[in-house]
Amino acid sequence: MEQLTELYRVWKGSEPAKVEKLPGAGSNRCYYRLTDAEGQTVIGCVGTSSEENHAFVYLSRHFYGLGLPVPQVLAVSDDESRYLQSDLGQVSLFDAIRKGREAGGQYDDEEVELLRRTIRALPDVQFRGAKGLDFANCYPQPEFDTENVFFDLNYFKYCFLKATNLDFHELRLEADFRSLARDLTEGWGESFLYRDFQARNVMLVNTIDPSSLTPHPSPFFIDFQGGRRGPFYYDLASFLWQASARYPDSLRRELLDEYYQAAAQYTQLPSREEFDSRLHLFVFFRILQVLGAYGFRGYFERKQHFIDSIPPAIDNLRALLAEGNLPYPYLVDVLRRLTELPRFQKKETPKAVHQLAPQSVGSATVSKYDGKGPLVVRVYSFSYKKGIPADESGNGGGYVFDCRSTHNPGRYEPYKQLTGLDEPVIRFLEDDGEILTFLESVYKLADAHVERYIKRGFTSLMFCFGCTGGQHRSVYSAQHLAEHIHEKYGIEVHIIHREQNIDKVLPQHH
Repeated sequence: MEQLTELYRVWKGSEPAKVEKLPGAGSNRCYYRLTDAEGQTVIGCVGTSSEENHAFVYLSRHFYGLGLPVPQVLAVSDDESRYLQSDLGQVSLFDAIRKGREAGGQYDDEEVELLRRTIRALPDVQFRGAKGLDFANCYPQPEFDTENVFFDLNYFKYCFLKATNLDFHELRLEADFRSLARDLTEGWGESFLYRDFQARNVMLVNTIDPSSLTPHPSPFFIDFQGGRRGPFYYDLASFLWQASARYPDSLRRELLDEYYQAAAQYTQLPSREEFDSRLHLFVFFRILQVLGAYGFRGYFERKQHFIDSIPPAIDNLRALLAEGNLPYPYLVDVLRRLTELPRFQKKETPKAVHQLAPQSVGSATVSKYDGKGPLVVRVYSFSYKKGIPADESGNGGGYVFDCRSTHNPGRYEPYKQLTGLDEPVIRFLEDDGEILTFLESVYKLADAHVERYIKRGFTSLMFCFGCTGGQHRSVYSAQHLAEHIHEKYGIEVHIIHREQNIDKVLPQHH
């Protein structure tokens, strides 16, 4: 930190008036916002890998020199362990389209327009950005090749497939892996593969529209240090088939049309039919990548968030297999049998069971709430210093869990400004393990209660998690229980992190 401040001092000629550490994103790179006396800000980065930093600095300077929408590198330390870059603000595309994502993929016109602008700008980086680029500066390697593909496919095999105990023939599977690797690594021409193209890595910056002379949010790109020479299809698959985005098929087709037209200005694209066919292979590959990562973090590291993320990924795989057109017969057979394993079958949950509740007066199962509508669950995090949340439903409240017996990350300086929603805090709690043991018992109680309430036709249930400050342990626990209930039962869940002023809804799904 002192060395970053020194770099700022040499570049600016004065001390920063304020230094603020930014929430981590799961990498080993730490970011800071440094502010001068006039309120002007820059972003400082400290990374443990000088090679990775070198890749970002080189790529950013190359793209910026071409007029592409990326941050400007302002200063770099001699050992390339630290650098300063222009501040692109605090609004990411991920934040800007949150409403549509949380509504299950119901994006409004403003959100769709942001997505259009982003997908139209991507070919600029992929094709114009590749001109004159020395790929030898890329990290950890200059080109996407069969070694990349085999690494991810074997990651899927060993960290996910074998963990399910599904029987398969190793040599026959490897033969299809080789065919898939060959198909993914040929016929894509000269382009820059962003590799981590996602909504979180797109910042929205107000720029002036030349036609109307009015400001509008424009996409700027960050975190491309893992890029290399490679197929442009990969970035499309990463962005448009990201499970959490829940893009409806109609919107996905619209965005693909936008991309196809924009990319055609730079390169000779195949016919739209062939384009869609090759993209289909990369969507397939990306699903296997995701399952490999979820398998390792879930089955081996026992991280509940990743275990809970496996069923939706299996749903994506099941849907892709149903479309056909995958020329890898044995691999497809293995994957189809994988999706048919009992553990990956959706549990039959009584979505409208409130309509079936007994209505006879005097029955032991009847209450004044029976048959009134589907169950809605509210999950709170709170600080005991400010009291237990009030129950607004009139039912007298529900469960209140005390998280203060678990290890508190708030006692350590790096986590004081973060919350239980931030990746560094999540890693701290899960690596420690106490919170996972705590939640195992909570899940059992909650599942039994939710199932009973659904059967009886009750409409409201409340869970509260308290800790000292309502910032770390309670936020983590409330978020994970809410996502667990929503994923398992498909009912509407309200998440209220009271002390963080966060209130969102996970809508009922069928």
